[in-house]
Amino acid sequence: MPNLRPYTPTDAPACLALFDTNVPRYFAPHERQDFATYLLHPERTHDYLVIDHNGQLVACGGLALDNEHTAAFCWGMVDRTRHRQGLGTQLSHARLAHAETLGAQRVTLSTSQHTQAFYAGLGFVVTHITPDGHGPGLDAVEMALELAPH
Repeated sequence: MPNLRPYTPTDAPACLALFDTNVPRYFAPHERQDFATYLLHPERTHDYLVIDHNGQLVACGGLALDNEHTAAFCWGMVDRTRHRQGLGTQLSHARLAHAETLGAQRVTLSTSQHTQAFYAGLGFVVTHITPDGHGPGLDAVEMALELAPH
């Protein structure tokens, strides 16, 4: 059974390996260094989640509070060999629940045309598209989800 848990610094190599399984279709090679730097920040143990299955990391993703009303999904990914098994949905629902506990009223993300439909299925709507915004052949698709008021 997949286990969702907080990220620890010892997870960094496995998270980078997950990233590598998704290049070049979902991430551009030049983004790897940005992700590696992101993982080094001490806040990751509070705002980044991983899913392990039988001791192997199969997904990871974070949530950042942009301001008191808006949170953003950060660096979400699933091992390329494990796509379409519900792991991305599990990770997304956990991050949305976390956004609600932080009081966010809106969640934003930047993805590509390749995962746009997945996030649309969760209720996100496109707010802007920048062709090749993440790299050649990877459009930057900005999306947002308004959370139900409590």
